[in-house]
Amino acid sequence: QVQLVESGGGLVQAGDSLRLSCAASGRTFIPYATAWFRQGPGKEWEFVAGISWSGGTTNYADSVKGRFTISRDNTKNTIYLQMNSLEPEDTAVYYCAARTGPLATATSNFGSWGQGTQVTVSS
Repeated sequence: QVQLVESGGGLVQAGDSLRLSCAASGRTFIPYATAWFRQGPGKEWEFVAGISWSGGTTNYADSVKGRFTISRDNTKNTIYLQMNSLEPEDTAVYYCAARTGPLATATSNFGSWGQGTQVTVSS
C-alpha cells in the first residue's frame, strides 16, 4: 500500500487553470497505477484520469479530454493533474487513488486513497 496526499485545490474562475499534486509515500517501490477521481456536490463518483506506472499509458473521461493532463514523476513519487479551461461543472472534491497492476477506472479497483482536495470553479 502507498499513502497519498493531495494538494493544489482552490477557488478559481471559469477559464482558469489549476494543478493538483498527489504525493505518495510508503511502498512506492512497488509499481502502481494512479488515477484521479472526483465527487461533485450531489453527484456520483467520477473517474477523471489515469496513468500507468511508467507514464506511457493514460486515459481520460470524455468530460475532461483536451482540458486536463495527468502526469507523474516517479523520482519524486508525485502524480499531477493539470486542469485548464476549468468550468463550473468541474467543481468537486478531487481524490488521488493508487493500485498495483494496470490502469483501471472503477473506484473498487483502487486500494489506496488520499483525503481529497476541494476545487471550486465560479462562473
